[in-house]
Amino acid sequence: MTKTAVDSWNNCMNVPLEQEDPEIYDLIQKEKWRQFSCLELIASENFTSQAVMEANGSALTNKYSEGLPGARFYGGNEHIDVIENLCRTRAIKAFNLNSEEWGVNVQPYSGTTANFSALTALLSPHDRIMGLELASGGHLTHGHQTAKKKISSSAIYFESFPYQVDPDTGLVDYEKLAQNADAFRPKLIICGASAYPRDWDYARLRAIADKHGAYLMADIAHISGLVATGEQSSPFDLCDVVTTTTHKTLRGPRAGLLFFHKGEKGTLRGDLEERCNFAVFPSNQGGPHNNTIAAVAVALKQVATPAFKEYAQQVRKNAKAVADTLLKHGYKLASGGTENHLVLWDLRPINLNGNKMEKICDALNITLNKNSIAGDTSAFVPGGVRIGAPALTSRSLKEADFVQVAEFLHEAAQLAIKIQNTSGKLIKDFVAAMEKEPAVEELRLRVQNFATQFPMPGFDPSSIPAAAREH
Repeated sequence: MTKTAVDSWNNCMNVPLEQEDPEIYDLIQKEKWRQFSCLELIASENFTSQAVMEANGSALTNKYSEGLPGARFYGGNEHIDVIENLCRTRAIKAFNLNSEEWGVNVQPYSGTTANFSALTALLSPHDRIMGLELASGGHLTHGHQTAKKKISSSAIYFESFPYQVDPDTGLVDYEKLAQNADAFRPKLIICGASAYPRDWDYARLRAIADKHGAYLMADIAHISGLVATGEQSSPFDLCDVVTTTTHKTLRGPRAGLLFFHKGEKGTLRGDLEERCNFAVFPSNQGGPHNNTIAAVAVALKQVATPAFKEYAQQVRKNAKAVADTLLKHGYKLASGGTENHLVLWDLRPINLNGNKMEKICDALNITLNKNSIAGDTSAFVPGGVRIGAPALTSRSLKEADFVQVAEFLHEAAQLAIKIQNTSGKLIKDFVAAMEKEPAVEELRLRVQNFATQFPMPGFDPSSIPAAAREH
């Protein structure tokens, strides 16, 4: 290869994205504008910081580092080892843990891989597990299956018997869980949820697990930022393993953490450190994403600050403001309110479903997601929507602002009912009628004007090109 050819190749490797791939660059700018001009209410999403983005987009993405710090299968990891150890130290500190009692693996690519690694570490194929069912607010990875099909790998490889919330109160039915555990005799009980607006009784769950010699695992993906700041009960005193994502209420990049209790040799917890680390690599993953681990470390440093505690407190206040406002309008909420970062809105009493509410909110620059409600018969036509406070709280919205957000949601619901009354039940007919309704555009502009009053973490909205701002 000639020097000219080498120079040409090197030159194309150092071209900015805007020049190298204008199509992708333009789509990124459009997504920036969408985030800034919309009310982001998806409970599992948040806006991370500029510092986290810089670490996540760094040269660390180039390095392979299979194994753990000090025991890699590749050379050249002297700086990577320091970064990963720093991330582990910060994770222990963020959750106020004793490093003699708890350890953490920071390599999982996501909460799902962290969860399956935990199951791999704790169980053998066909062992029995109990997790909160999907319609009651549980997560797919907690053993979700239908009458006809095993959906999640946790149901495919293990025997799953879900527990539920009480259909009247919307609260976890611990009494029925205990009765079913007596019959099912699980090897593992999973606590944690994707759409549950209340705190958890870990002591009661520990007692049920101990009765059957079972492990207790907490998946705190949604509430980990609230747990770290004392805004929700901590599972660490009573659980054997704890998993979490790092982007939701922790406000970091998209990744997962797997915490394990360091018990005495020969006890139930005696070898969890070795088993959990082995389950992550080599059992379920290859080389860790070092750029993401560095970004997680940055986020965890922020979590340990007084400012983050104020943020977590505000998240709960804002979620309550939404709940209280919707209740004043006469709407029904799962469990009657919220104790954490989310609200689960039951739309069935107003003859609306989550699909249509999600569609009209999308058209109005409001982003939320359809969600099953206890008693639903189909996940494809869920009875409600899930509303989260973390992202907009990151944009500095306070209680009064969230009251206005709830008023927008009220207007959206009433508009959806009006459109449904003329279009009928089919979603395609509803969308077609919605696109012709002038009140939709009027409300969308009011939402956009409201949303763009607030600052945007991570990037400067004024830098977004005008072409990317077109609706």
